[in-house]
Amino acid sequence: MKTDQNGCSTCPAGEECWEGYYSKTHHANFVQYDYRTQDGRLFTTVTRSLEEARSQRDQWLAKQGGTR
Repeated sequence: MKTDQNGCSTCPAGEECWEGYYSKTHHANFVQYDYRTQDGRLFTTVTRSLEEARSQRDQWLAKQGGTR
C-alpha cells in the first residue's frame, strides 16, 4: 500500500486501511486491506472487494475472541 513504510503496515490501532488496484497479471481489480486491533494485532488480506475483506476480518476477529 502507499501508506506502508519499508513494506510494513502503518495502519493505526483500531482502524482499517485499504487500497484498490488493478492486477495486470489476473486482469481484475483487487483490494489490499489492513486492520489493526486496539491491542496492536494486524489482520491483512487481498480480496476482490472491500466487503469480502471486511467479512474475512470479522471471521478472524471471531476466532481471536476479539471485537472490532
